[in-house]
Amino acid sequence: MKTAPRVGVFGLLGSGNLGNDGSLEAVLGYLRAEHPEAVVDALCGGPEVVMARYRIPATRLHWYRGEYRTASGAGAIAAKALGKLVDAVRTAAWVRRHDVVIVPGMGVLEATLPLRPWGFPYSQFLLCAAGRLFGTRVALVGVGADAIGNRPTRALVRWSARLAAYRSYRDALSREAIRAMGVDTTQDEVYPDLAFALPTPRTTAPPGPPGLVCVGVMAFHGGDDDRARAEEIHRRYLDGTTRFVRTLVDEGRPVRLLTGDKCDAPVVAAILDAVDSPLVTAAETASLADLMKEMAAAETVVATRYHNLICALKTGTPTLALSYAAKSDALMERMGLGAYCHPARQIDAGQLLAQFRSLEKRSAELRRTLAERNLAAARQLQDQFTALTAALFPTAGKTLQEVR
Repeated sequence: MKTAPRVGVFGLLGSGNLGNDGSLEAVLGYLRAEHPEAVVDALCGGPEVVMARYRIPATRLHWYRGEYRTASGAGAIAAKALGKLVDAVRTAAWVRRHDVVIVPGMGVLEATLPLRPWGFPYSQFLLCAAGRLFGTRVALVGVGADAIGNRPTRALVRWSARLAAYRSYRDALSREAIRAMGVDTTQDEVYPDLAFALPTPRTTAPPGPPGLVCVGVMAFHGGDDDRARAEEIHRRYLDGTTRFVRTLVDEGRPVRLLTGDKCDAPVVAAILDAVDSPLVTAAETASLADLMKEMAAAETVVATRYHNLICALKTGTPTLALSYAAKSDALMERMGLGAYCHPARQIDAGQLLAQFRSLEKRSAELRRTLAERNLAAARQLQDQFTALTAALFPTAGKTLQEVR
């Protein structure tokens, strides 16, 4: 008889980041379509959400529940240190129970947002080391990477990549970043982000009000190397975004504010407070599908978060990126909108408006371009999943006796 493969999914899933959960959804769709016999569970940041939403068993990633809170007292510091030791044992035991572990997309090999080495980089290193120790195939699938300045973080990321059994990337710059860290990437491939494999929601709802602009905002404080200037960067970003929204409202344009993570809510509140107008509303979204429905109803999208951009581009809506990392620029270039990137760190109201007006003038042309690029992305992701099956399930179809 055949043996059902035991497959684990790993990451900051169910923790409030819609992009991370969208990557998980894409991989679960692949597994259910191509490997329905697989027994799947998760080691993740938000197990309650993952169990409720995706109907798979899930275990909390960290033993210490205050892992992502700043340890301010001796007790908290000791608990966090103990948690690192406990997590090493817990992670190894979880990995050992699986044939395959998949890290679905996400920027797990980058530090474009503030990141401590003993946080997720350490957890991922434990995963990959345990996989190598116990013979469990660990796959980093369609992940993002970038240059990392912090040496401990860079070392953990480099060793995680080296120890993984399979790697693929969501853009060429990610592969180059890992190669520059000293990892052999000659067998690694580049495919579109996993979120492009998600179905585009079909909606019978009427389009949004005439001239609707969706603005995706972010609790942006710079990257891992910007901690000293984090508040200054955030104030500049919030001020620039608010001024842009106010200009649209002054022209009579309705604006719909969107987020991509629960931590973005204060930015929405600040803009609503500063631009006191019924033309500005905020959407409540629980998934990338919800985001896509909002963006499909808009004439134009201006967004910051990477997966906000993907949702807008996937619906074929002309999009302008408030870019905070090279991955956003690479995505926009890949989708034919490379001219419509604006730096999130230094928003220039005049230049941003000029880019926005140019984008709207070319709307019909850009919608055709996006339709073509989306078809190409779908075909490339089919190739990704075919390659993944060959790498992770080489015994598919063999009997239990043959495997032994």
